[in-house]
Amino acid sequence: MDAEWIRDTALAASGLLVREIGGASVKPYQPAGYWDHLNFPPRTYTADDGPAQYRRGAYIHRQRTFLHPMLLAFDAPTREECTAQRMISNTPQAALVLLNDPTFVEAVRKLAERLLREAPPGVEPRIAWAWRQVLSRRPTGDETAVLAELYAAHHAHYEAHPDQARLLAAVGQPPPPDELPLAELAAWTSVARTLLNLDETVTRE
Repeated sequence: MDAEWIRDTALAASGLLVREIGGASVKPYQPAGYWDHLNFPPRTYTADDGPAQYRRGAYIHRQRTFLHPMLLAFDAPTREECTAQRMISNTPQAALVLLNDPTFVEAVRKLAERLLREAPPGVEPRIAWAWRQVLSRRPTGDETAVLAELYAAHHAHYEAHPDQARLLAAVGQPPPPDELPLAELAAWTSVARTLLNLDETVTRE
């Protein structure tokens, strides 16, 4: 899918997507110092707070020669010239964006929160619920087994390392909810992160 759609898909699944039409450009999270070499005049980048952070990718601010790294990783054009058809690549940078970009980490955490509040209780029903939210289909038995094993391993890890669960839950603007156990939230965040990193999620066929 196009870079903007990939971001929108993650925000929509998480429940964060703001569907407002029109208005000014928005500035999502961006690595510190990315604009350090931008001169004439020098500029600073301040990410938006509040609902503007979750608006659709079509409204992301475009800086000529310094395209947002997420858009760059997924082959969005710089708009310096006409692009009749976007190129398509498959790179480690794109996978790392899906794993580590604060927009996507925040989205998977919020998807995990939705899962714990809205999905039926139990590991397998929750996996099936999350799968339908992201991929609009039911998971196979093998797919469910893999994610159940992942959930169990990460739940045990975060139970033993609550500081890491706390750091993961702190990514993004909204604070983690007090009523949800941090280890469980972090483990389901790992499951959600896996779903949003699947080739089937980001590829339109």
